[in-house]
Amino acid sequence: MTDFKDIDEATRTELEAAAFRRLVQLLRDNPQVQNIDLMNLACFCRNCLSNWLKDAADARGVELSKDASREAVYGMPYEEWKARHQNEATPEQAAAFSKGAGGSHA
Repeated sequence: MTDFKDIDEATRTELEAAAFRRLVQLLRDNPQVQNIDLMNLACFCRNCLSNWLKDAADARGVELSKDASREAVYGMPYEEWKARHQNEATPEQAAAFSKGAGGSHA
């Protein structure tokens, strides 16, 4: 069995990209999972993924707007996704975000 670190760089990149695409599809397929819940549970959300995508583009000199990176993750313009799927945070969600993992996201 090959260790992940021993796989050639091009293949590793392909595998990582496939995992990223699968995660993004899972999030698109489950819009009922709110970003604040993701932040409180895992310290990242859809916006984080879109920011990381933009950061990667910037690092490679690829022009990618914040709106375009969000649309790549959300599968639609961000404002449309918010109007369709985003709920107001409950007091419990907001409190958890303020005191816990959500408040320390990147």
